[in-house]
Amino acid sequence: MLNLARMTRSIPTVLLSVLMSAGAAMAAETVPLPDTISPQAKAVIEFLQSAGLKQLKGPAPDDLAGWKALHDAQEKALEGPNKAVLEQFGATVTDAVIGGVPVIDIRPKGWTDDGRLIVYVHGGAFTLFSAHSMAGLGALVTDAAGMRMISIDYTNPPAAQWDKVQAQVDAVLKGIVAQGTPINRVALFGDSAGGNLVMRAVLKLRDEGAGMPAAVLLFSPWADLSNSGDTAITLPEADPTLSYAGLLANSALAYAGGLDLKDPRVSPLFGDFSKGFPPTLIQDGTRTILLSDSVRTYRALKAARQDAVIDLYEGMWHVFQGAPAPEAAEALASAGAFLRQRLK
Repeated sequence: MLNLARMTRSIPTVLLSVLMSAGAAMAAETVPLPDTISPQAKAVIEFLQSAGLKQLKGPAPDDLAGWKALHDAQEKALEGPNKAVLEQFGATVTDAVIGGVPVIDIRPKGWTDDGRLIVYVHGGAFTLFSAHSMAGLGALVTDAAGMRMISIDYTNPPAAQWDKVQAQVDAVLKGIVAQGTPINRVALFGDSAGGNLVMRAVLKLRDEGAGMPAAVLLFSPWADLSNSGDTAITLPEADPTLSYAGLLANSALAYAGGLDLKDPRVSPLFGDFSKGFPPTLIQDGTRTILLSDSVRTYRALKAARQDAVIDLYEGMWHVFQGAPAPEAAEALASAGAFLRQRLK
């Protein structure tokens, strides 16, 4: 069980805190916070609002140098915080290569090999972050589940687009099976854009007859790149971190490489789930423009008669699970219990 006291020294939000270091301006306006969330969560949201994350502008979709500069600045800024989180939780991280793709192997403190494995595909709008800079969030999930994790260090767009990125995820999954871990002893975990990639990977494995993982864990999946959900209309002002026009739109275009943004190859929400999908837990908060992606993903899975649960948290922001707040601790405990239940 995750201990909240252990989290209070961790970075406020593994996914997004570094954007402040990338030069975002101070926010001009904020939306009042409800009294229905914890004081700790309020403090984090106030920090995120003051950081002006929504004012961050992404480079043009094909600006390789611009995206690399932004990416590299974030990687450098997260070196210290990630080291602190890993040391705090006693996790070990080892670089490796599986299927010709770089990965990191994260093992929680006290881990013993029982054959169960989480494969993590990190988020960051496809264009941002890496397996290393997202190792802090990975460590939180491994600690909650008590399982080993392989995190895939895919090539960020626009240096690679959807087909190459998805091929890298597929190669790692098939490489893991080739090394002796059956796919039904694997759970896939993805946050934000990583959730998109996880959904696509499952559908590809299924359609190829390669089997499916035992479970899927999604933190606020960016399942529809076209920004067409209800909360894209209703929550832009309340969301303390995300702006589609500011960063996500150009990231989506950099990843999609000319495909229509509602093409199922880049927006798996529009894929076919009727032929099967693993038991899925979707976690999200009520204060993010991508909430509709989570809701619609859940509805699509249920309409296809698949086993899915949506686990929503009052007043929480996009991928809030890395924050020092009781809501985050509760969500991580729930995620860990789900993974243990599905991976016997």
